[in-house]
Amino acid sequence: MNSFGKRFILTTFGESHGKAIGCVIDGVPAGLKIDEEFIQKELDRRKPGQNKFATARKEADKVEILSGVFEGVSTGTPIAMVIFNKDQKSKDYSNIKDIFRPGHADFTYWHKYGIRDYRGGGRSSARETAARVAAGAVAKLMLKELNIEIVSGVYKIGAIESKNFDFEYAKNSKIYALDKEMEEAQKEEILKAKESHDSIGGAVLVKVLNSPIGLGEPIYYKLDAVLAEAM
Repeated sequence: MNSFGKRFILTTFGESHGKAIGCVIDGVPAGLKIDEEFIQKELDRRKPGQNKFATARKEADKVEILSGVFEGVSTGTPIAMVIFNKDQKSKDYSNIKDIFRPGHADFTYWHKYGIRDYRGGGRSSARETAARVAAGAVAKLMLKELNIEIVSGVYKIGAIESKNFDFEYAKNSKIYALDKEMEEAQKEEILKAKESHDSIGGAVLVKVLNSPIGLGEPIYYKLDAVLAEAM
């Protein structure tokens, strides 16, 4: 499945080294002001190639709204957005054409579908998350109407945990660190793994402000289960 949600339904499309990636959103009510500048700002926070802690691929990630918006306001019909790929460099992956990368989804995709897009992993690439960010920005605009705000930051890199949680500081940190005092140690962990041609795990802290009571169901549609499914 390439769709998620019941009321706010998100479908993403495209591959890492295809012509474009994008999304279609069903469930946005008519009359919502769609701030395209805000959507772009959210994508700018995510886009690659910004510093040595991110992927080297350079993409402008300029979003184009194709439908569902007229004169800056939602029409109640599906909102489609597209982000064209500009820096694919597929030849960079020719050396792994016949080799599966350890820990990547390449093998499971090939085993399930019988086809493998070795150029960056196709749909299993983190590039797909750009479409989720664009859709998430629209969701944030909807939640803003209900005075609900979502903030987040990097809580942990490897074994280096944050002791303080400054969400405002995280907005301007190159690694979105929540703790200024632990940021340099967390950066060192990332660079150490990078120099070893390895990767390292981490954890993100997300906080929802002014969330209503009673979200989720007691049995089959529990809130934590829905959040886990989205991940």
